[in-house]
Amino acid sequence: MSKYTTGEMAKMAGVSVRTVQYYDTRGILSPSALSEGGRRLYSDEDLQKLKIICYLRDMGMPINSINALFDEETPEDVISMLLNQQEDELKHEISAQQEKLENLGRLKRELKNMTEIGAVSIESIGDAMHKINNRKNLRRTRIVMITFGLLADFLEWGTILYWIFTGNWRPFVFCLPVIIGLCVWVTRYYFARVAYICSECHTEFVPRMKESLLAKHTPTLRKVTCTHCGRKGFCVEVHRSETE
Repeated sequence: MSKYTTGEMAKMAGVSVRTVQYYDTRGILSPSALSEGGRRLYSDEDLQKLKIICYLRDMGMPINSINALFDEETPEDVISMLLNQQEDELKHEISAQQEKLENLGRLKRELKNMTEIGAVSIESIGDAMHKINNRKNLRRTRIVMITFGLLADFLEWGTILYWIFTGNWRPFVFCLPVIIGLCVWVTRYYFARVAYICSECHTEFVPRMKESLLAKHTPTLRKVTCTHCGRKGFCVEVHRSETE
């Protein structure tokens, strides 16, 4: 079995000699043996215990609590639980940092596209960041719209085809109010959750419902009139801010 001096213990644990001596005086890391000259000697088990103590101290646990922990019948169970908790926290932090990294990549691609068309400015950078931050919410809104829109189409064309092949028009008439209701709800749901960023004044605004319905549009743009500066043109569609 290996035996380590105070200095060797400190070096292998990455702490100072005074730290090891302090833990000894507090009674949480006593040496396993003494040399003939009276020097403190520690075992491999003591080294592992020192590393655990250092970890618990890094987590902010007071010395008295660590001492009480080692007095428990099964301190390894509590330490294992703490390790699992720390692992979960680190995984969460890594996931959050990964998401930030992905958002950074998206922003760089947005800026690259703007550079190619010569439209980079402080305002345009803000537009790009706004667009990225809202993309997830906007995607969820579109998924809901598409899902219920497809349901309305299924009811409409299903009952029409049934009418054509069987001559029975009653299912179509019965479903017509439901189809109309779904279409109205989907439309209101969607336009209650989207807004647009003006390419002129870079302000987020909500156009009139009638104009939005009749306006030319692409999956990400809609030709509407800005309610702030009055310019009419294609504006970027985003998820509506909570302050709107």
